[in-house]
Parts: sequence; structure tokens; C-alpha cells
Amino acid sequence: MADRDMQWLTHADFADRVGEAFELPDAGLVLTLAETAESSEPGGPGPEGQSRHQFSLYFTGPLDPAIEQGIVRLVHADLGEQHLFLVPLGPRGDAMRYEAAFA
Repeated sequence: MADRDMQWLTHADFADRVGEAFELPDAGLVLTLAETAESSEPGGPGPEGQSRHQFSLYFTGPLDPAIEQGIVRLVHADLGEQHLFLVPLGPRGDAMRYEAAFA
């Protein structure tokens, strides 16, 4: 699935990746996929014309430096490179939380 267009990504692509590292090479940081959530609401088109459900990915990273809201390049050892829109959710404990939502 390396470098697959994000419009074709589904919750299943990430569900078994909780706890895995995603590198942000441009920021010199590593985020950890902390949680995934899939909605029952329909989303955009999926692979082979199938519809997909909306879903969110929740990442954690260091408190400092925090990443600003925007599109970032994430690299995963198996999933390859993706450009995702991350939204900072604020700190929880000793980590900053971020969300990437897919409609």
C-alpha cells in the first residue's frame, strides 16, 4: 500500500497499526498511532468504487515542539508516505494529541 492516494485509505488500513510509529521527517519528529475510530456514517468512495465509512486516526507525540494544524508528511515503514491533515487536540498527560479525520 505504499504511497497509496489517501482518498482510497480506509479504517482497515490503520486499525492494526495502533502503537506503531509514523515519522514526520520534515519536522524531525515521530508520532505514535494511539487510537482509531470508525463511524457508521458513509464517507467518500473507497477502493474499486466501494463506499467507505468516515474514520479518524489519533496520534500522540511530544509536547514540545507541537505540530501546528495543517498538512504533514508522515512516513510509516509498511504503509509508506502519506500526506494527512493533522489537527492538534491538546495535551493529555505527557503527550500532545492529534487527529486526522477522513470523510
